[in-house]
Amino acid sequence: MLSKQVIDDQILVNNYISGDETALSTLIKRHKRRIFSYIMNTLKDKAAAEDVFQDTFIKVINTLKKGNYNEEGKFLPWVMRIAHNLIIDSFRQDKRMPTISGGTNQDGENFDIFNLIGHHDCSIEQEIIQNQIRNDLRKLVEHLPLEQREVLMMRYYYDMSFKEISEQTNVSINTALGRMRYALINLRKMIEEKEIIVTY
Repeated sequence: MLSKQVIDDQILVNNYISGDETALSTLIKRHKRRIFSYIMNTLKDKAAAEDVFQDTFIKVINTLKKGNYNEEGKFLPWVMRIAHNLIIDSFRQDKRMPTISGGTNQDGENFDIFNLIGHHDCSIEQEIIQNQIRNDLRKLVEHLPLEQREVLMMRYYYDMSFKEISEQTNVSINTALGRMRYALINLRKMIEEKEIIVTY
């Protein structure tokens, strides 16, 4: 059975499609905090986050006005997917990546090339080497299959949990973990084949 919140969202969506402009304002106010927080936590830049948030709802409005909305009962997840896709587009266009964040690999895979890069204070020379290693890894990541690349980028570049990844990509947590595992295996193969040094 749908919760009252979901039913209310759907009623508001229907009202907006029927011409009630205030219904969309209510939906935005209701979900703004969660959607904006997700965008902000990913981009780490308030101005960029505000742009993506605005673009998200422009796309929402256009989709609703064209009558292409068919996510009955799933308004918030639908909007979050739009926001997520716009974030990915933003990174592709800007060609900028957030700082790689370490952390343990939750799928039990021992090999984690991202943890090989030191995060301690280092000399200028070491910093140059670290940057070169990151650049080399980024180039290798581009050669991964799309599904593996997407999960790896969400996990390491966007610091998302596997639960968040599974929700955003519409797959099970086990599938997301599997894609990460294969991504790391494939990266290791490419590193060995190209004889790239990932430690110093």
